[in-house]
Amino acid sequence: MKTILIVEDIELNIDLLTQILEEDYNLIIAKDGAQGVSLVEQNKPDLVLMDISLPVMDGYEATRNIRRKFQSLPIIGLSAHAMQGDEEKARAAGCTDYLTKPVDDVLLLRKLKEYLG
Repeated sequence: MKTILIVEDIELNIDLLTQILEEDYNLIIAKDGAQGVSLVEQNKPDLVLMDISLPVMDGYEATRNIRRKFQSLPIIGLSAHAMQGDEEKARAAGCTDYLTKPVDDVLLLRKLKEYLG
């Protein structure tokens, strides 16, 4: 079973993602960007779902840190920001892909299948 690290600080969003994913994936949860970076190094997940607006270290900085050691790890940025330029900023930080919140579960599962097989 593939492992996904969810880096998200809002409990409601964690619950939603867990409901969508828990049957098909092992899930690890980080509540801030710094913890996310640490858990990637410890657990080497198959994919990261990275919230952009996080305490301690935002998703952009966390992604840049992860990218230094894990160049090929798929990282999907998640953000409530759907303004023009937000996706480009996430990709420039190293996100492989980008989805806006609220997350469309069908689209999310399609992306996971694309990156995890």
